[in-house]
Amino acid sequence: MAIGVFDSGVGGLSVHHRLVERFPDADFVYLADQANTPYGGRPGEEIVELTRAGCEALFARGCDLVVLACNTASGIALRRLQQTWLPGYRRTLGRPVNVLGIIVPTIEAATGLPWEHEAERRGDKVEKLDVLAVFSTPATAASRVYEIEIDKRRQDVAVFSQACPELAGMIEAGAPRGELAAAVQGHVTAITRRIGRAPDRAILGCTHYEIVADLFRAALPAGTPLIHQPQATADALARYFERHPEFATGSSGLRRFLTTGRPGAQSSLVEAFWGAPLSFEPA
Repeated sequence: MAIGVFDSGVGGLSVHHRLVERFPDADFVYLADQANTPYGGRPGEEIVELTRAGCEALFARGCDLVVLACNTASGIALRRLQQTWLPGYRRTLGRPVNVLGIIVPTIEAATGLPWEHEAERRGDKVEKLDVLAVFSTPATAASRVYEIEIDKRRQDVAVFSQACPELAGMIEAGAPRGELAAAVQGHVTAITRRIGRAPDRAILGCTHYEIVADLFRAALPAGTPLIHQPQATADALARYFERHPEFATGSSGLRRFLTTGRPGAQSSLVEAFWGAPLSFEPA
């Protein structure tokens, strides 16, 4: 048995890296759908079908649990798959399997509240707003998932999303740091103008962006807290395993990296982030 990690490309390695650190003995299979990356500009139905196909591929390789290390897939596809596809697929496989996302843990980290909590709507005047910026793909921004779900839980947090259409693709292609820094600065400047001031906190709402988190720190005012999805996901997964001992994680420390795109070595940007050379097998 193994833990599957799925993303449209290499961005999910940021989550995968933290999960490997948190569960060093567990077996992991990572699948990058690089033939179809990025997902951020695709129609919703396409995102659902591509995500389902990725999950099926990981279940076929012995994974019992798949983590969608992709905000776009988590925001657009996860609920549909859990409600309409997984129940029948479990019966077909004859074993317990599940798919989890990264948005729920991120919102829990951003609000400091469990997912089940919903604030009582009292209409009281909020004296001080906590302004939270979310940098994301166009599809995640259009879904308004962060605005909707955080507002359910905290009336004192104002969420502003900034779509970054080209950034995930630039990171995937291993663009020069100077170009990446200019793109990040442009998005930070744009959201600061929209808000009218700098945000109090920020979510890097695409796992690709964790690979250049230092560029976001440099572009934002010094000391602006970043909510890191890899850490939030690792913490949530540890709690999930405590509640669900039926999901075995394996114990041999297996690490497999698969891609629907071009197999082989990845970009120097990705390898620098990972800390070692990475080679992907064909999926």
